[in-house]
Amino acid sequence: MTDTVPRAETDEAGALPEDVILRVNHLVKEFPINRGVFFKKQVGAVHAVSGVSFQVKRGETVGLVGESGCGKSTTARSILRLLEPTSGEVWFQGQSEDGTVDAPVDVAGADREILRNLRRELQIVFQDPYASLNPRMTVASIVAEPMTVHDIGTQADRLERVKHLLQIVGLSPEHTNRYPHEFSGGQRQRIGVARALALNPQFMVLDEPVSALDVSIQAQVLNLMQDLQDEFGLTYLFIAHDLSVVRHISDRVAVMYLGKIVEMTDRDALYDRPMHPYTHALLSAVPIPDPSIESTRKRIILEGDIPSPSSPPPGCRFNTRCPKAEAGKCDVEEPPLSELEPGHWVACHFPEVVQVV
Repeated sequence: MTDTVPRAETDEAGALPEDVILRVNHLVKEFPINRGVFFKKQVGAVHAVSGVSFQVKRGETVGLVGESGCGKSTTARSILRLLEPTSGEVWFQGQSEDGTVDAPVDVAGADREILRNLRRELQIVFQDPYASLNPRMTVASIVAEPMTVHDIGTQADRLERVKHLLQIVGLSPEHTNRYPHEFSGGQRQRIGVARALALNPQFMVLDEPVSALDVSIQAQVLNLMQDLQDEFGLTYLFIAHDLSVVRHISDRVAVMYLGKIVEMTDRDALYDRPMHPYTHALLSAVPIPDPSIESTRKRIILEGDIPSPSSPPPGCRFNTRCPKAEAGKCDVEEPPLSELEPGHWVACHFPEVVQVV
């Protein structure tokens, strides 16, 4: 099978260029559908993630966008092994304190001990800043918990580290004895960021970290994440459905639809030269803060609902809603994810540049 996915060039399995920190290769996650009470029998599967492949360079932010239910969060959680992948590879290549690059490790196939060590390098900030924090634990206990689990420092050292982290994320060190319900949504998300930073990770998944926050607070949290990235050299996988937010923070953007990546390129190319019909529809929904321009734009309205991931359509998964779909082609043959321009990958039989923003 010809490999047409946007991945790093390798000489052998697992070998990565030094500037690549993560490579996802044909990642699949399926949830079984069982029937029966006592003798459960699998009668189907939910195809949440179907052969997703991409790479992330050290120090960059890759945005992952798409409709609700397209598999963004499932992809991220499978990468971190919060969900067990059905198949595929997730190669992580860390970097030592002296600047030397570590040997790549397949997170998807790592045993329990190796995975435990990898947890120090791979962290996540969850979407809901309240549900992700234990309401019965103080801020000090929440932020110090990763250090406790990995047996880092004494109790006094951890407390000092907690106070320092709270200052880094813009909170007062005096807040250590407070509980999550005593903070606003934006402050709770800052606590979640402090907890993720506790082990000095190199790669962080930001799973819609601002979607539950007010617009004014969103900007503060996004600016905080960018400042932290510059200060600590972090690498982000940023998941969102708000394309305006993604454009603000991402270096490259991958668009997902029904468990597959349909377009991936750098931020400016995606917004200025989108090629996939689904990307056209997404970008046409992004409001422009200029009434004269906004009034002349034509909104692309997709007909029908997104198909069920338990029974995706044959051929191109977008063919049931695509205005350019052709019978006998799009509903039969699945388009490969191909590089149509340098660094611009598209999975479409009839790609076309359309100015929508």
